[in-house]
Amino acid sequence: MMKRVIKENQTIWYDDNLLTESPNRCFDPEYWQQNGKITGSAEGRGTTWFINADKVDAALRHYRRGGLFGKIVSDHYLFFGWSKTRSYQEFQLLNMLIEAGVNVPRPIAARAVKRTFCYQADLLSEKIADARDLVSILQSQSLDADVYRKIGQEIRKMHEAQVNHTDLNIHNILIDADNKVWIIDFDKCSKQTGNEWKSGNLKRLERSFEKERVKRSIQFQSLDIELIMQGYKREQ
Repeated sequence: MMKRVIKENQTIWYDDNLLTESPNRCFDPEYWQQNGKITGSAEGRGTTWFINADKVDAALRHYRRGGLFGKIVSDHYLFFGWSKTRSYQEFQLLNMLIEAGVNVPRPIAARAVKRTFCYQADLLSEKIADARDLVSILQSQSLDADVYRKIGQEIRKMHEAQVNHTDLNIHNILIDADNKVWIIDFDKCSKQTGNEWKSGNLKRLERSFEKERVKRSIQFQSLDIELIMQGYKREQ
């Protein structure tokens, strides 16, 4: 059940079924470090910390901007109300996708901290056990046709929920030890009307495969996109 904590200039939303630790401390990496709960980290726009929380393994991410503007204003966003913050919106979107049957990480807690006209944000979400992204996998091996079809099926479920993943690429698709497909990183994503944008999502994913084939020599061929589309269209 989602609960909310309002304290001075910040609002925290959290799922009390997943978080037993202090909501006020759970966004502080030093808190987890002091309790011996940090299990690793990953570098992207910033550091994502992997945490062994009481109820579930988690990933802690501070929201940071990308691109040229991100070099000037790294982690501040204009404030238009708590419900408009990126952390709250991603928290809610993940819950909605889970209800729709899409394999995404469970959101544990989200925070927004108001700084005059701007805010900073953090998200604590589930770390998918024994999972690797497609880039990591395809650098060392090819994927079975059935796994490619599962990727298409999962994207279709997301699209049936009318969610536009504006950064659908092969870094944001995970495969776990049971060959279950997961989609991650829904920052700036939202529900959409109509269907025109769906083909754009799929084209973006295809470009991502081609980019990593050149950049990292992943094991991928154009026919693999056809397998994804078979799953997307429910073809066998």
